[in-house]
Amino acid sequence: MILAAAEIGRRIRAGDLVIRPYSEESQQPASYDLRAAEDCTLRRGGCTLVHSCEWVELPCDIAGTLRCRSSFGRRGVLIGGGFVDPGFRGQLTLCLVNMGDADVPVTAGERVVQLILHAVKGGDRLYEGRYQDSTGAVDAR
Repeated sequence: MILAAAEIGRRIRAGDLVIRPYSEESQQPASYDLRAAEDCTLRRGGCTLVHSCEWVELPCDIAGTLRCRSSFGRRGVLIGGGFVDPGFRGQLTLCLVNMGDADVPVTAGERVVQLILHAVKGGDRLYEGRYQDSTGAVDAR
């Protein structure tokens, strides 16, 4: 089940889901738009690691899927990877691949990907991997 805006808001107010800083403008009906933390350019034919300005903490009963916003997709930008396990804490590193015809500028604070939150039935394990508590764009470890 995908969480709707009302449920996302309720969980944030309850304190068991963290998206900080939270922006009403980024809240969509069934997703939350993550914003780029800094200016960069997505080079044509290249893969660029961009980190979210948001710090995210997911409880054991919520997982996330990352999707590129359609405004970037229309310019040929795709996202590599895109799953966030329950229990993850940190800024998200977004692997953006530009398959379009031109470089694509990204400005700090620009909404670049959608975080779709899903209910996890019977979730009892939390992410404990090597990207826990990530800050900034993190290369493969």
